[in-house]
Amino acid sequence: MSFGKLDMVRVGIIGCGGIANGKHLPSLKKLPQVEMVAFCDLIEERAREAAMNFGLQGAKVYTNYHELLADSSIDVVHVLTPNSSHSEITVAALEAGKHVMCEKPMAKTSQQARAMLEAARRTGRKLTLGYQNRYRSDSLYLHEACQRGDLGDIYFAKALAVRRRAVPTWGVFLDEEQQGGGPLIDIGTHSLDLTLWMMNNYQPRVVLGVTHHQLGPRPNSANAWGPWDPAQFTVEDSAFGFVVMENGSNIVLESSWALNTLQTGEAQTVLCGTEAGADMLDGLRINGESLGRLYTQKIQLEAGGVDFYDGSGVITASDLEAKWWIESVQKDTEPFVMASEALVVTEILEAIYESAKTGKAVYFDN
Repeated sequence: MSFGKLDMVRVGIIGCGGIANGKHLPSLKKLPQVEMVAFCDLIEERAREAAMNFGLQGAKVYTNYHELLADSSIDVVHVLTPNSSHSEITVAALEAGKHVMCEKPMAKTSQQARAMLEAARRTGRKLTLGYQNRYRSDSLYLHEACQRGDLGDIYFAKALAVRRRAVPTWGVFLDEEQQGGGPLIDIGTHSLDLTLWMMNNYQPRVVLGVTHHQLGPRPNSANAWGPWDPAQFTVEDSAFGFVVMENGSNIVLESSWALNTLQTGEAQTVLCGTEAGADMLDGLRINGESLGRLYTQKIQLEAGGVDFYDGSGVITASDLEAKWWIESVQKDTEPFVMASEALVVTEILEAIYESAKTGKAVYFDN
């Protein structure tokens, strides 16, 4: 279903907290074809402040998202709320005729995520998810290499999202009811999305997972954002998964906010293929064999060479995410991050949590 092309895109923001002010609003503000005309938050002052800093003059402020969705002049809605409300608000926005950018992860549960995808298909509106790490220069380069077949068939991968001590102590990050989990659903989701995207493989067969709550109960812990409150730390502090795909390839997923390790890194992937391998552990490296010798290439991404990212830091991954998303609405093309792909990420994360809880492997019916 086509709804025509748009010259200007009118955007409404639902959720005006940290991810809105730190990522979405600054990037949208840079786009001349975007007008941010409405802001909604349960805390009215936050919505007013966002409207003042980023909105079109006269932008409306709401505390009830249904009132924002009733404005027929709004083309696009960004859903930037806690995970527990992603599905409810996104479905309502789609049914109100809006295109939707929803922050990651897609939802707390796969059932909620499927409801979002079904609503997008039913209404014909666009739905994308905020996996901005796909838009990094190293990610774009590696994805193109994978698509071209440089690595051959990728049969083993690692999805890495490991912090030594960096537990987010603000907002609802430590609240299992609001978030659905800890580092696995927060940062593990980024690394898993990257890895599946590189492999172009969205058919899991079986998942085994474990979670740990070992360091969270400890008071006065060293932490990048100050000590956490053990009484509020109701989610895991680390989680690990093993995923076997239908074609026999497999993925190891490692995620933590607090882990006694010196091997750290976020939104990274390690890929092993029949022709070559690649990793993001020390910049972007590609390794393989040529003429009976092993080689390692470190890709230089700082000097530009592509028209969408010059390496100078002027165009960030978040800027590119916003730019390509709005252009997909204007040109009526498919979003760069597909909701069907994000659904599989949520299904695998949910399976890791379920496996950790039951002690049994979770099998998929593909």
